[in-house]
Amino acid sequence: MTRRDCRLARAVITGIGLVTPIGDNLDEVWQGLLAGRSGIRRIQAFGTEGIPCRIGGEIPDFKPDEFVPAKEARRMSRASQMALVAAHKAIADAALPLPLADPERVAVSIGTAIGGIERVDEGIHTTRVEGLARTNPFLLASTLPNMPAFYVTREFGVHGPNRTVTTACATGTQSVGEGCEPIFQGIADVVIAGGVDAVLTDFVFIGFAAMRALPTSFNDRPELASRPFDARREGFLLSEGAAILILENLDHALARGARIYAEVAGHANSGDGYHIAAPDPQATGAVRTMRWALESAGMSIDEIDYINAHGTSTPANDAIETLAIKQLFGGRAYQMPVSSTKSMLGHSMGAAGAIEAAVCALTLKNQLIHPTINYETPDPGCDLDYVPAGPRPARVRAALSNSFGLGGQNACLVLREVEA
Repeated sequence: MTRRDCRLARAVITGIGLVTPIGDNLDEVWQGLLAGRSGIRRIQAFGTEGIPCRIGGEIPDFKPDEFVPAKEARRMSRASQMALVAAHKAIADAALPLPLADPERVAVSIGTAIGGIERVDEGIHTTRVEGLARTNPFLLASTLPNMPAFYVTREFGVHGPNRTVTTACATGTQSVGEGCEPIFQGIADVVIAGGVDAVLTDFVFIGFAAMRALPTSFNDRPELASRPFDARREGFLLSEGAAILILENLDHALARGARIYAEVAGHANSGDGYHIAAPDPQATGAVRTMRWALESAGMSIDEIDYINAHGTSTPANDAIETLAIKQLFGGRAYQMPVSSTKSMLGHSMGAAGAIEAAVCALTLKNQLIHPTINYETPDPGCDLDYVPAGPRPARVRAALSNSFGLGGQNACLVLREVEA
């Protein structure tokens, strides 16, 4: 008996809420991706003098006030604010009636790689320079990685299972995959799932710069800097954002006449056990995770029509991911389109995988694949079809979404159309 044999229900996506560097309106983001619009720009949040990379996927006009009162926002990290805004948008998109009918049958699975990192910076300065009298009593709590999930549960009165996933760059993908489990187990009808991160601080930038993980040649041309699979790629672009998906028991969704984007047919995660930052050069962890995800879905390699790649624009990751796809799919690897959302949005850490899961759902719904922008110079080690020349109409019945993170964290989702 497999894990799939034990499932009591199927999980489908009925709502999507996004906060990204190219917008927070779902249609605007989707059209921007199809058009190849970059959200990479010069950083304004902090001074970048002395930092070799001065660009990223910043959201300079983010304002949570439509959903978060100003007093409450001061108690929250930027990540918690973004998660709450995205959750409101996802619930509205799913047309879920509020208040929730049976809050004990609603679960939350929201992850973050770093959480309220900017509040940590603030806290260190305040406590060491100004002391106890000037320290915000909500400051410490606001830094915790489970706070985005907390604020969502409180806002919508959710009383079912509540989890926070923290697996670096694999967080968003794993959060969506594990968010399906309460539905598979028959203990939830609805799950609010996704990922969020707001990591644009000097501390994070300097840390990744010290690792030589960020590009340095494109500060004057930020829109060209993220170039996954291209021979001139130098590193990933730090970004911020949030994606919340409404996962729903298929029968529950059909009973209320919900619009369905896609089914989450399978998921898997694993660890390389190899290196804190470098991917396993044999790609064994990536291959294992994709294979397990297909087994979880009860599907074969021949049923996958599109891969949304981790595609970070780093020399090592892109080559190893390409190798993994070829090892698992064999000759079929050359027949499948593979594209990178990060080419336009950068790498929003814990949010990235959830954003990419939403993109896969939109691909299945619209039968369009967004391009990988800035793919100009072929790399012999990256020789697949990366959709370099604009959006592509395609028959996509099932899609694979990959995320591979620091610490050898691997996660993969299989999404597919829902049969009539």
